[in-house]
Amino acid sequence: MLTNGCFDVLHVGHIRYFAGAKAVEPGARVIVAINSDESTRKLKGDGRPRMPEGERAEIVAALADVDAVVIFAEPDVRPLVRELRPDVHAKGTDYTRDSVPERDVVIECGGRVEIVGDAKQHSSTQLLQQWKKS
Repeated sequence: MLTNGCFDVLHVGHIRYFAGAKAVEPGARVIVAINSDESTRKLKGDGRPRMPEGERAEIVAALADVDAVVIFAEPDVRPLVRELRPDVHAKGTDYTRDSVPERDVVIECGGRVEIVGDAKQHSSTQLLQQWKKS
């Protein structure tokens, strides 16, 4: 099982996302691919990430529903999907099975896409904007 994201400011939505991934196939290993600092900056803009990639990886790796963490520098996770060939690629509820960017490669590699976690009500970007206002 593979999941991916920036996980710049960890929040409850991330925790529910990892728990949802683990629940898809109980007993399966959950590997979390974390965007490097450079790829996070390209996705989120200047001033991000707020936390360096090594620290983000260490925090995510300490969570009960996460079995392994890898940092990737590519613009998207397709090369890692090709390398790891996960049976399941889990994405959050801000996607549908058809809108997952790397869906084509997951299917090409014999896997399937699952949408997991709670409704997208939490966002690192929104948290940072709220903190900036206060």
